[in-house]
Amino acid sequence: MEPKTNIDFRKETLTKLLNEVILHEKEIIEALYFDFKKPAFETVISETGYVIAELKQTIKNLNKWAKPKRVFPSLLNFPSKDYIYKEPYGRVLIISPWNYPFQLALCPLISAFAAGNQVVLKPSELTPKTSEIIEKIISKIFIKKDVNVVEGGIEVAQQLLSERWDYIFFTGSVTVGKIVAKAAAENLTPVTLELGGKNPCIIDETANLKLAAKRIVWGKFMNAGQTCIAPDYILIQKDMKSHFVTYLKKEITKAYGVDASQSPDYARIVNRKNWQRLVDMIEPEKVIFGSKSDIDNCYISPTVIEETSLDSDLMKDEIFGPILPILTYSTEKEIESIISKYEKPLAFYIFTENRIFSKQMIQKYSFGGGCVNDTMVHFSNKRLPFGGVGHSGMGAYHGILSFDTFSHKKSILIKSNFLDLPFRYAPYKDKLRTIKKVLRWL
Repeated sequence: MEPKTNIDFRKETLTKLLNEVILHEKEIIEALYFDFKKPAFETVISETGYVIAELKQTIKNLNKWAKPKRVFPSLLNFPSKDYIYKEPYGRVLIISPWNYPFQLALCPLISAFAAGNQVVLKPSELTPKTSEIIEKIISKIFIKKDVNVVEGGIEVAQQLLSERWDYIFFTGSVTVGKIVAKAAAENLTPVTLELGGKNPCIIDETANLKLAAKRIVWGKFMNAGQTCIAPDYILIQKDMKSHFVTYLKKEITKAYGVDASQSPDYARIVNRKNWQRLVDMIEPEKVIFGSKSDIDNCYISPTVIEETSLDSDLMKDEIFGPILPILTYSTEKEIESIISKYEKPLAFYIFTENRIFSKQMIQKYSFGGGCVNDTMVHFSNKRLPFGGVGHSGMGAYHGILSFDTFSHKKSILIKSNFLDLPFRYAPYKDKLRTIKKVLRWL
């Protein structure tokens, strides 16, 4: 029998993790419901189901991903064989957020461990039940030397950031992302920052308004709007606004009923602090639909806001909640004047039947990723890199990119000894003209 390799060990361990997640799926669903009443359906499609799929894909492809890749050699080095080896960075710190507390903790962890790293995971203190079950599952499968879960609040995060790491992976707000980047810079530690931004959702005069309203309601109000790639505001062609608002109201009511507080399919705001931040943004005179709230249950109904000033609290930063402002435009110049006011967003959405228009928007603006005629679903394709640009983040992951994120790519050239061309060696007399010709030809 052949000896067990490190890759075999990783695959066996990840298989045990897969079985453990499946075994405890009901418990995970209950934990997320306890933390902020996340509906079971949303937990399965965006948390447990996603993690299970990630584990299966990683286990299936790990041998291929980890294998040294042979690349075409340079003629200057003839004869040689050239390879890219992937090696683990070493000690990795993962700081995960509260909005998708299971998925955004487990997925980076899976990839970091698969790549051979030792991992310390700091889950969010704002979702204590979910963090508790994460610790329970991880401690059963991994020894602390390989993967360790460290629970706690801001002080714990600060303490962890003061240590030296070989890689840091952070998901959260732009404000905290800057703190993480600054701490990492002290030791020149590479980082992936998955942040957010004011994600625009443009609707032009050719769009299917009824279908657009349906898909926007799903994308905006899933997880009570607490999603980094949710549409942050609507930017609709002026003449289409009233028709769109009519469809929007119907779709919200169809999804969550007349009173969303009674709907089993609508989550809550994670805590009172975030609830108060969101309530303070709502200008009552601007409300088109919704705005009902209850601090005891951290509830805010799906809310639609009339066109508001770009200097209002609602339009200053990412909303990250179930409040949807609707702005209008008449010309593409007006679109530009609004979008260019903000930093590069994590997501960008366009609803149109005009291919030229959608292509222009995609090429003109810089953003992490997005969709034409839908919202958020680009996240589900593991063949698409997921990550931000500028203030919305740095680095990308998903699928093989996740494995590569946590791997240093080491270049190796193996030179043959059977032939040694003397041309590169000194003395260089009479060689300059020839080398110039050779380099131009290459």
